[in-house]
Order: sequence, then C-alpha cells, then structure tokens
Amino acid sequence: MLHLRSSVLILLLILQWAAGSQANPCQTTKRCDFVCDCSGCSDEQDCGYRGKGFECDFEDAGMCGWTFLSSDGTYSWERQQRGDALPDSGPSCDFTTGTAIGWYMGVSAVKTASVSSAVLISPVMKQSSPTCRLRLRYFLWDSDHTGLGSTPLWASVLHTTNSQDAVVWRPEATSVRGWREATIFLGRIPTTFQIHLHSQRSVGQRGNVAIDQMEFLDCALPLPLPGKECPAGMLECKREGCVDNRQVCDGSDDCGDGTDEENCEGYSRCDFEEGLCNWDLTSLSRLKWVRTNQESNFMRDPLKGPGRDHSSNTAAGHFLYVTVPDGGLKSDWAAFQSSLLEPTNSSHPCKMVMYTHQFGPRSGGLTVLVADRKIYPVWERGGALGDVWVKAEVEIITNSTFQIVIMAAIRNFAYGGIAIDSIVLSPECRASTANYSYAEFPKSPKDPCTNEPDKMCDFHPDCAGAEDEAKCGDFSYTEGSSGWTDTSIGNQGWELYENFTTKEEYLYVAKAPGQQLTEAQTRTPLLGPSGPACTLSFDFALTGNPDHIGELSVRVIDSLLGVRPKLWEFSGKTGTGEEVWKHVDLSIGARKDRFQLAFEARAVKLCPCAKIKVKNVRFVSCHADYFPYSPTGLSCNFEDGLCGWYQDHSDSFDWTVLDGMDHTIGIGRSLAVDMWSPSMHGVFGRLLSYQQLPSPTDYCLSFFYKLYGPNTGALNVKLLDNSGYERILWTRSGAHGNVWHEAHCPVPHQLTNFQLMFEAVRSGFDGRVAIDDVAFVASPCTVPRMCSFEGQQCGYSSSGQAHWLHRSGHTTTISGPKTDHTLETELGFYMMVNTGVNILASGSAAVLTSPVRQGTAKTECAHFWYHMGGLNPGSLTVYMKPVKGERVKIFSDSLNQGDIWRHGNGNISTDLVDWQLEFEVVGAGGKDTHVAVDDIFLSAHPCENRDSKCSLERGMCSWSNTQNVKVDKLDWELTTQEAERHYSTPPEDHTLGTEKGHFLFFPSSNRTAANQNAQLLSPHLPPTKGTCLKFWAYKPLSSDSQLKVWSLCEGHLNQLVVVSELGGPWKRFDVNITSTEEYQIVFEGIKGTSGVIALDDIEYTIGVNCANKVTDAVTTSPQQDNTGGIAASVIVVLLLIGTLIALLIYYLRTQQRVKALNGPSQSSSSAGVGFTNETYESDLTQDRVVVPAVQNHPMAAGFNNVSVSDAVREMEVA
Repeated sequence: MLHLRSSVLILLLILQWAAGSQANPCQTTKRCDFVCDCSGCSDEQDCGYRGKGFECDFEDAGMCGWTFLSSDGTYSWERQQRGDALPDSGPSCDFTTGTAIGWYMGVSAVKTASVSSAVLISPVMKQSSPTCRLRLRYFLWDSDHTGLGSTPLWASVLHTTNSQDAVVWRPEATSVRGWREATIFLGRIPTTFQIHLHSQRSVGQRGNVAIDQMEFLDCALPLPLPGKECPAGMLECKREGCVDNRQVCDGSDDCGDGTDEENCEGYSRCDFEEGLCNWDLTSLSRLKWVRTNQESNFMRDPLKGPGRDHSSNTAAGHFLYVTVPDGGLKSDWAAFQSSLLEPTNSSHPCKMVMYTHQFGPRSGGLTVLVADRKIYPVWERGGALGDVWVKAEVEIITNSTFQIVIMAAIRNFAYGGIAIDSIVLSPECRASTANYSYAEFPKSPKDPCTNEPDKMCDFHPDCAGAEDEAKCGDFSYTEGSSGWTDTSIGNQGWELYENFTTKEEYLYVAKAPGQQLTEAQTRTPLLGPSGPACTLSFDFALTGNPDHIGELSVRVIDSLLGVRPKLWEFSGKTGTGEEVWKHVDLSIGARKDRFQLAFEARAVKLCPCAKIKVKNVRFVSCHADYFPYSPTGLSCNFEDGLCGWYQDHSDSFDWTVLDGMDHTIGIGRSLAVDMWSPSMHGVFGRLLSYQQLPSPTDYCLSFFYKLYGPNTGALNVKLLDNSGYERILWTRSGAHGNVWHEAHCPVPHQLTNFQLMFEAVRSGFDGRVAIDDVAFVASPCTVPRMCSFEGQQCGYSSSGQAHWLHRSGHTTTISGPKTDHTLETELGFYMMVNTGVNILASGSAAVLTSPVRQGTAKTECAHFWYHMGGLNPGSLTVYMKPVKGERVKIFSDSLNQGDIWRHGNGNISTDLVDWQLEFEVVGAGGKDTHVAVDDIFLSAHPCENRDSKCSLERGMCSWSNTQNVKVDKLDWELTTQEAERHYSTPPEDHTLGTEKGHFLFFPSSNRTAANQNAQLLSPHLPPTKGTCLKFWAYKPLSSDSQLKVWSLCEGHLNQLVVVSELGGPWKRFDVNITSTEEYQIVFEGIKGTSGVIALDDIEYTIGVNCANKVTDAVTTSPQQDNTGGIAASVIVVLLLIGTLIALLIYYLRTQQRVKALNGPSQSSSSAGVGFTNETYESDLTQDRVVVPAVQNHPMAAGFNNVSVSDAVREMEVA
C-alpha cells in the first residue's frame, strides 16, 4: 500500500513539473528584443507584436500587450469592429481580414470644449537597431466635416530610462475614407523604450482615427554567425555580430555596442550638441540655417522640424534646420559651409557622411557644392523623403583648396523643412591654413518658360520646344531621363546610365549609402492631371545567374491621397543574358490631382551577376482632355476592353474583367467586383463614363447585372454633372440570385457635359457584383420591369385631386411610412399620397400612372408592395389600362393595414395591346392618413395562386429576404449547382433532380461572423386553424449551420420546427400552422463555420392542414382581381377554339387521305411536347421529381415545373 502511495506521489510530482514546464517553457531575460530565443518565439509574445512575424493585427483580445490612456476619460482608444451596417464614421472594414468582423484600434467619439488626448501605449521593448521600422495601416477620416485638427494622429518613442519622449511620425492630416500605409522609422534606440500612438481632438466621431496591422521590420541588432567568422569586408562587433565596413566610422552605432564607431582617430565629427564645430552658418541669402532642437517646438508647431535629432534620437538633441520663417519666405535658398580644406586626389578623396531630414512639401531639395576656383555641385537629393533621417555619402576630389557648401531649397508651402545632423569628415578632409579666395559663382539657372507650376509636366506642351515637358521622365525627350529623381533612403538606390556614343540610357539599381533595408525608389516630378487613356510604357530587365533576381514595381504617389497601392509588380527574373528585356504597357488612367510615378525595386543581391534595369519610358495619351474614340460609345459588352468607360482612381478598388461569366455568350467577359476577396479594402469601386455632351432628349442606360451572395453590398448608377455633383439614378442591394437581370435606367436630358457612373458599394463582404452588355441610347427607356423609386420615379406620373409624392422616411413629415420596402431604411424612397381629408377629399381620387408598356400575348403578373396607414386611409385600386379601351381592375384594398408593407399582385393580359398601370387611391375622409407603393415588378409569368407552390425555377415567387439589419444580417440566395463556382452547394436541386435546377441556399464562410442569420419571409397570410407548410431541405453532415422555421405574428416569433442534422439527400418536412392573427412564415438560416443549408419546393396550403383536411371556411381574396385576365383570356380562348375546329376538320380530311395511302400506324410519343412534364411526388420516401405515367398538361402536376430555357430565364428581370 505504501509503495502504491509513493508511486502516486511521484506521478503527481512529475505531472506538476510537466505542467510547470509547459507554463514556463523558456526562461530568458532577452524578452521583447525582436529575436526569437525560445521555441515558438514565446519570448516575443505580447511585446506590441506576436511571434516570428513580429506583427499585431488586434484580432486577439489581448491587443498584443498594447494599453491605452486618456487625458480626461472622455477620449480614448478602443478595440473596435465595424458593426453590422456600413457606418457613418470609422473604417468600413478592418485591414487584416477586410471584413466587418475584423478588429482594429480606433478612437471613441469626442465632443469637448478643449482638446482631449488619447494615447495607445506599447509594452516595454529592448533596444532597436538603426534599421528598425514599424509599418502600419492607419485611417484618418473627417466624416462629420468638423476638421481633423493639426494633430489627429502621431507617434512618439518614450525612452524609459530617462523619460525622454521623441516624435517619430506625423502623417499629414488629410481626410481619406480608406486605410493608408505608413512606415515609422524608429532607428537606433540604445535603451528600453515604449511606442506611444497619440490622437488629439476636441470634436470627432467614433473610429475616424484608427490603426491596424502593425509589422516591426529589421529591428534586431546584428546577430552572431554561429561557428563562423565575419566574411571579408565586414567588421566583427563585440556582440559577435557583423557589420559592413561601409558602416564603420559613419556616425551611427550599427553594432549596438559602439564597436563600429571606435578607433576613428582622424575623423572630424559634429553632432551639434556643443555648437557648430567648424561649420559656418553665414550666408548671402536672407534665409538662414539655425541650430535648434525639438524639445519645445512640437506643441507650438507639430509639423516643424524633425521630432528628434539623429545622434541621440531624442527631442533634446540638436541639429541644423531651415524652413519658412515666421515672417514669410523672402528667399528660397539657404547655405552653410565648412572651413577651408586642403586639396585631395583620387587615391585619397575627402569623404563626408551626413544625415539629412527632408520632411514635408517645404523640402525642395538638398545640394552639396564644392567651392574651389568655381562653385559646382557634387551631390544632390531632391524633394521630401519622409519623417526619417537618411544617410548620405559625398566624395570630393579637387586639386585646389576648397570649401564644402551645403545648400537647401525651401518651398513656400504649409509645413516641413530640411535638417542636417551627424556630419563626419574622413581624415583626408584636412583643414587648410591657406588664404581664402572667392570662387567664381555659377551662372543662374534659366528661368522656367511658364510661371504657372501646374503647366509643368501636364502632358501638354505649353512652351516653345516643349520645354515644360522636357524633363518629366519621358525618355522620348532628349533630357527626359533626367526627370527621374532617386528618392531611396536605404542601401539600394537608382542611378541613370548614359552612353553618349550609342545614345543608350537606362535606369538601374545600385548600392546606396542609406541604412534602411527598404526598396530603391525613383520618382518623376509632379505630373498631370491625366486622362482615362493615360499609359506608362517601358521595358524592363531582371537578369543574371541567380534564380531569383529581385522585385520591380510601379506605384502612384497622389498629391491628395498620398502613396497608393502598387499598380504593377514583377518578381523573379526575365532571363540570364543582359539583353533579355520585357515590355509593359501599364494603364495609369484618369487622375484628377497632380501625382508622381515611382519605380521601386529590391535586389536580393547586388553584384555584376544580377541587375535590375528600366528603359524606354514613355507617357502615352496622358493629357487630361484626351478621350480616345470608342466606336460603340458607352455601349459595351467588355469582350475587348472598357469601350467608353474607365476606372476611377480616387476610389477604394477597381472593377476587374472576369472571364468565363458573361451574359452575352456565357463564356465571355463581364466586369465584376468580388466582395469576398480578402485583398479588397474600402467602400467604393467606381466605373466612370467618358464625358457626354448635353442633349435636349432623354437617354436610356440599359445593362445586365448580378448581385449575388449572402452579404453582397449594393450597385448604384449615378449621374455626375459638370460641377462634380452626384445624383443617384438607380440602385439595387441584397441578394438577387446567381442569374443575370436586365435593368433600364432613365437618364434625364442635361444642359451641360455630364458623366455616368457604375458604383459598387462594399457594404457586404460575401458576394459578387457584376455588369455586362451595357447600352446607352438617346431615347427614353421603356417601362423598367422593376422600379424601386431609389433616385427616380421610373417615368411614373401623378394626376387627380392630390399629388403622388416621391418621398423617403427621412423626408416624410406628418404621415407616411418611416422606412421604404426596398432598403428598409429611412433613406429609401417610395411613392406616397396623403389621403387626409384636408388634402384628398372623401370620394376624390389621386392616380399614379406608369409609362406605356408594349403588350404581349402572354399573361404577366404585376407585383408591388403597398403601405396604408391611419384610420380610414381610403382605397387602393390597381388597374391595367389599355391604350384603347376601358381600364380593367386587377387589385383593390381599403383597410388600415398597420405600419407594415404588404405584397400585392394582379394578372395582366393584354393580347398584344399596349397598356399602362394605374394605382388609384380614393379618399375616405381620414386624418393624417396615407397610401404608399414601392418595388413595382412586372414578372413574365402569371401570378401564383393564393395557395403558394414555389419550385424556385421561376424565381422566388412571393418569398423575399428582409433588408432590415435589425432583423438579420445576411440573405438567402438563389442559384443552381451548374452556375455555382464559389460556394459549396447541393449536387442537384430537388425539383428537377439535376445540376440545372434552382434552389435557395445559405452558405457559411469566414467572410461574415458566426451565428449571423438570414430570414426568408412569406407574404402576410390570413388567420388559420390549420395551414400546411411543406418544404424540402438539404443539410450535409459537414454543415454546422442551423435552420429554424417560425411563424411571425405582430412582431413575435413562434418556433415551428428546428431542422437538425440531415446528413444526406433532400428531406421533406410537413408543418401544421395555426394562428388566430394574420402571420408570416419565416425560414431562418443561422450561420456556422462551414457547410451549407438549402431549401427547395416550398408550398403552403391555406386553410388545409397536413392531413389534407379543410380547416378554414373558403374565402375569396379581397385583393387580387383577375377580371381583366379572365376577360382577355375568354377572347383568346374563343379565338383558339375557332382555330382548333378549323384545324380539326383539316386534320380529319388529311388523315383519311393518309390512311388510304399507308394504312394504320402506331400513336406517336409525347416526347415532342416542348417541355418536360416533371412534377412533385407526394410519397415521402421519394426525394426528387418523378415523371408520372400519364400527364396531359404541366399544370396538372403538384408544382408548375416546366423546364425553362436560359433565354426565358434572362427575362426574369429585376
């Protein structure tokens, strides 16, 4: 027994030790030093980042260890999500996942009398290397137009050993509704530190300042090479790491222990902490350099000067600085110079290292000149490089005594300036005791040919000889290649190769003195604006022996929107030989604001064996007023380009050409926006038309579209007038099925030039929006098959004693629906007439009339939704009015229906006679009453019976998804297995038992949150003592979604059935429903993490229960009136009878002749009828359609299951 107890005790001790080992798998003091010392990188968790990637996306509630602090408790950082609906403030999605369920850090709303501060604080980190940088995505949007203020967002580094705080990042406070990328250059920090992200505002909405997706890059100090010595050309640090000899005695601690800055006797260093050393700030210019620091500058002028010096990386450190003086800019250059130095030679050149800070639009550039007998430049760096200290190396060879002159160009803009620190002169830069002699000044540069800066490089020659376009980066000009300026800040940069004999020239990547491990970048001057046909043409080569040479990309830097995502990129190699070039024609498109183009590259290894080169750069068809000729104008099937349309580059994302899914031929091209794409961010994707001339006639824009998926978003058509004002002409949102729908959008005549726009709104994250077969004609539209009254009245006109008004819940005053039916929001529109006695007297009528519609031989169904409110609202009667003849009533109602939208319909049979639809309201003496209509839809098929049987082969019948975000977030979607290419679906439908058959489905994906729901609603049904609901459901074992069926009565849900695991083929359910009040049937799908649920063949029998027993007294519907249909049908039937009698007589006579010639024959098969007579079989053991032995007409089946050709389905327009 004792032995057993001892064994148990030993086992418990072992388990405790194992648990402790698991709890502390790695003991190290080297925590948060950007090096993984433990397995799984456990020592680098919650350090402001996580794991081997040193990233933080805020998806975890621990926020990677970040905490927040508020100055007064009213304004603070929060971990946020977008929410269920497209917000009025804050990001439309996070950056990492690009969905509404992703997390980011955003600020709270604030409205205070004084400025409030919110600070996001990182954990304590160990020291960082000179190359350390933090890449993040930030969001700044002034949604309420109250102004962002001067300091809505900035970053600082707090040195925890001495509590010194230094500003390291100040993004420009411009408002953009989208995520932007930025890099914070932390640099060498020799002590422990914390990063602070600040926001200061007095007024602002929630989320309008936000941060996401942080990545710490190249922050670790040089690591030892295990068991190896430092390679040739490198110095070994005391820490056993290695640094390049080029980094020795350069004024920067690259080793992290000072080894590379030791033994630097003979070098002359000046960090300006104790004064100016031997540098002289006197200058002929009225603009002067000053020695200063940032300790007291920031709160007085947040955008003035570097936030820290280079030598100590603190706000207290000193540097030289020049900017626009407080009294204004009187001179645009400033210079300072060294003492007189001795001559040098090529074997012993004078080498100077310095660190420059060129920040903001005031930074015009920096030049190093040598003043010996003459003054001439030996080095230059143009423009602004960002909020970062950049290393520069200058080599000087001259046989005369000389001075080094450093000159800055300053522009008269809002903020920024140029700073210099940590100047190091090599021992060869020896002081001279010779007498100074004045150097000969260079000739003044030629004045520009135009005094208007915006005419320079605008793709249009304005000066003689096109001087204004000569140095803009286009190699077709003699000096065009000189327009590219190297803006690299790292150890790789761009240089220009010129061979004056062969005239060969190209840009290539070479080694550079910068410290950062960033891409080499070269930029053009400011260009544009540009037109829609603007194209960048160039040849490129990535050649050499290695398998992977590196990367090359093109980017746009917009003067308003900042750095844009990469337009084009190439990775790998073009070949081994040096002359293996490839050609690119890259669309730049229309840019409304001035912009720069940039080539960016990074070579894996720079050596003679690997090269990255660019040549033959051209700007083609770029002038802003140039619109190429399009033979078809705006009419386009997108098989060969965009015709008269182009991408709007000021939006969030582009439309893409999609192969294999079009309306025209089924396998061609269409334009699409895939909302489910994880790489997509932002709200809007816009396609703009070329400028259209004014015309006295109305236009019609017709097109086919898809809105497909459980969380799709919206599609708008807008008109842009000459002043840029946008007006919505047409809109659709929510699930519309995986089928093409036809749309007709009236465009009213315009008195000035205008443009049209297709706008995809990414309010959803799991769906697709597509368009095809666009046609634009100078004539009015025919009556659209569907009118939602969003943006326009679709040609409907008002007459009678009161006006029908185009209203929304937002604009309605006394009476009217608070929301429309289409969008179920206050912003949605409908048509409404006030029926109060003070506006519409009792017995008086107000009529809403559609445009004339062409008659057909088939019976159609007019669907609509109506809303009647108040006591005695009057009566609503819907008529079909032929152009010739008396109007025919197809629907009527006169009851106060409560605050709900109801579905109405009526059959229309016109026998080829043109007709109009009339909605007539007759007043009944009520007070504050109204009648409204919305979502008028003309179906190509007759209305279904009151006892609904829906096979989904002709659409969703009278079932509909709700758009009320308070009720559900997702939609049921209509598709076929054959058409489906994205979601998992049943292998076949139930009705037809084939991949061509339609069904409703509800998928689960990671694009939306688990447990979100979708509700499918029936029309309002009458009280019942027993109505039978029958449906077929599909739910495989792989699906963890749920299906619940409810009855909805007066806002209360009563559960009818919960569908549990089915795990096999389609299964049928019969559900008895009883209700003492009017109700609706609700199918609710609840999303899981994977799998799908599907519905098909939905039927309800009003007043007949599932035992086929009649439970309710038979009543006729007071609403639908088929008099018109019956009258027209009688005429048609009589004509048919006459025709059949004539055919029968002819047939009998013919048969007598045939029998006389051929004798008796067998009866023919029924296979040639032209449709398949497939139907529902009531046997519960069957799970699909069967073909009955005898069936004379498709209506004889349990469902109207005739096969419908694709051509007919395309007419199911919406």
